[in-house]
Amino acid sequence: MAASASTLPSGAVNPGHFVAGKSFKTLYSVAIFLGVVLFALALYKDHDRAWHGFLTSYMYWTDLALGGLFFVALQHVTKAGWSVNIRRICESFTAFLPFAAVGALVLFFFGSKHLYIWMDPEIVQNDAILQGKSAYLNPTFFLIRLVVFFGMWLAFSNKIVGNSLKQDADGDPKWTLRNVPLSVGFMVVFALSYSLFSVDTLMSLQPHWFSTIWGVYNFAGLFQSFFAMAIIFVVYAMKKGWLRGLVSEDHLHDLGKFLKGFTVFMAYIGFSQFLLIWYANLPEETIFYLARSNGWWMAITFSLLILKFAVPFLLLLPRWAKRTPNHLVMVSCLILAMQYVDIHWMVYPNLDAFTPKFSWQEVGSFLMLGGIFFWSTTSFLSKHKLVPVRDPRIEESIHHHVTY
Repeated sequence: MAASASTLPSGAVNPGHFVAGKSFKTLYSVAIFLGVVLFALALYKDHDRAWHGFLTSYMYWTDLALGGLFFVALQHVTKAGWSVNIRRICESFTAFLPFAAVGALVLFFFGSKHLYIWMDPEIVQNDAILQGKSAYLNPTFFLIRLVVFFGMWLAFSNKIVGNSLKQDADGDPKWTLRNVPLSVGFMVVFALSYSLFSVDTLMSLQPHWFSTIWGVYNFAGLFQSFFAMAIIFVVYAMKKGWLRGLVSEDHLHDLGKFLKGFTVFMAYIGFSQFLLIWYANLPEETIFYLARSNGWWMAITFSLLILKFAVPFLLLLPRWAKRTPNHLVMVSCLILAMQYVDIHWMVYPNLDAFTPKFSWQEVGSFLMLGGIFFWSTTSFLSKHKLVPVRDPRIEESIHHHVTY
């Protein structure tokens, strides 16, 4: 029997809608406006640097949106009940995907020639390696892949999230059942499409280099940063009282465990990539790490090891740490900051192999896309229930209890 708002326990409240205050709306409105102005000025001053900054910010915010969709699909595949009451917040992240699709086209039509040397026919003609990769690395096929990837992601997002929202209206369990095969299909599609997407957008910045573990490393960062952002959203909603009786410290505990787990997984995959390249010692592979061992890039390389893995891992190790909202938010903010540093570390050595660059040119695109992300997610939450109150597994989520 489907649960409804009327069957909620007396300690719970109807979650209603997310309410963004005037200060919050002003914040992301100013971020979008200021970001557009700064990005325009960056383009005027230095096209190459502006587009490197755009790509870095674009991958950062798009990864969060895809992370939300992947997590939601994973819950349906595993038929998880504990996560029902936080699932709607994760679904809201997918509201950024249509803007990410537009951003991909902007990146291709206006920025790609400033980022990818394989876009230049003259360079390809004089480079035997690029000629050998031209069947895959060419503008037409690149555009086709972008359209196909985002077409599939948007289609799955509309169906999976759409079914969840339909259940809010009629409470029919069939929507939960329909999301299982859809989510299985998405998981298969996502595994291949996101791997190729990360190769296209990031690895091909240095087309002479390759890594067979690149897609997995980017996925690890995607999911780690997603959990960090999800924790911030959930804690914010809890402090506002919108989730009273519906989400507890036990839900936070599980989110914290996922965050710690993918912090370890990210480090494991990153070290595996480095170890295999170091052991083989092939020139076509080592060029990636050689560029990131010069000058200040070496300091950033070590900062990722310390601040994206070691410090968060230790801070999340105790049981109390995963059940303390303010502590979780602090660690999440650190991880989100280091996720940007990580993507910056992937992108910017291709612009300057010796000196890291970060100034207002990079801030502009980050504010612009970040403002759109928060506007789209909060707009989604303001139009729909914060919790899928008629999901058949809501009672399991309400009574979720962590014993370890």
